[in-house]
Amino acid sequence: MAKLTVEIVTPEKRILSVQADEAIVPGAKGLFGVRPGHTPFLSLMDAGTLTLKGEGGHTDTYFVAGGFVEVTNDKVLVLADVAEPVSGIDVEGARRRLGESMDRLRGLSSDDARFAIEQAAVRRETARIAASAR
Repeated sequence: MAKLTVEIVTPEKRILSVQADEAIVPGAKGLFGVRPGHTPFLSLMDAGTLTLKGEGGHTDTYFVAGGFVEVTNDKVLVLADVAEPVSGIDVEGARRRLGESMDRLRGLSSDDARFAIEQAAVRRETARIAASAR
């Protein structure tokens, strides 16, 4: 059976390069799956869980905090703002950051430039906590 080559890259480093049967990606408009032979495309990613399915039903999961994904010739290139294995998520740290961002958000009006930054932080940390619960 054909395989996908999946690479996850952040601005700091290459997180991984592996073979997989399927990648399930948190697209900006919802989850989508990629299997070998998929039509080439480019998509925005939202914060969420990236799932890689392999031999015998084995799955690996990663938290990604947005970015882009490019699919070409059985290759999935994930260009993530942040990426980490779900097993390595610091849940207490994520809860603390979520609480801090929510507190700052309460003190801002929607026309303040910092409002969008804090709103994005709330979405990111909420998605990180949800990914760790899987």
